[in-house]
Amino acid sequence: MTCGFNQPVFDEEFRTRLTTLIAWRRDVRRFSDRPVPEPLIESLLDIAQLSPSVGNSQPWRWVRVDSAPKRAEIRAIFTTCNDAARMAQSSERARAYASLKLEGLDRAPLQFAIFCDQATGQGFGLGRHTMPEMLEYSTVAMVSTFWLAARAADLGVGWISILDPQKVCHALDAAPHWKLVAYLCVGWPETNHLDPELERFGWQCRTSAGRKVEIR
Repeated sequence: MTCGFNQPVFDEEFRTRLTTLIAWRRDVRRFSDRPVPEPLIESLLDIAQLSPSVGNSQPWRWVRVDSAPKRAEIRAIFTTCNDAARMAQSSERARAYASLKLEGLDRAPLQFAIFCDQATGQGFGLGRHTMPEMLEYSTVAMVSTFWLAARAADLGVGWISILDPQKVCHALDAAPHWKLVAYLCVGWPETNHLDPELERFGWQCRTSAGRKVEIR
């Protein structure tokens, strides 16, 4: 019996290029305001739908934030949260924090709020009776899939986490059973760098690999 398709071959060259893609999947904070073609975004969303999910539930829900008033609401939520986060740092760290550029909300041509539908019936509950948080993990996996696909198309993605989820849900009129998982800024990077910006500007270095698996 055959499966009716040819299994792809992932050779050494492909694996090397995949590793390079993963290394270049940086969190982008500085965007060009150049518009992103709609067909490109549609193709990336189609790729994101291929992401695995618990019970094949596909619990992610996308909300595209285009209107200026809605973006202003999100920006105001960010400003409040960002000020509080800076004040929570020590004085030396607070100065370093203030120097970080978090410009995605001002410059990125596209913004998406990604929610997890915690009441979805798709998948019939398979795999999540004991770990209901698998719905959220599945949504995160989808974001990672979208991120890699976007980077392969030379687009940058910034994940904004300095937000109050409940206020964002209210601002975007989200359904009561939707939980905010990610707020993404998407667009063409102003510059490209292999190293993470937080490492480049001295906030936090990446730790060495060390032992990757603990054996017991």
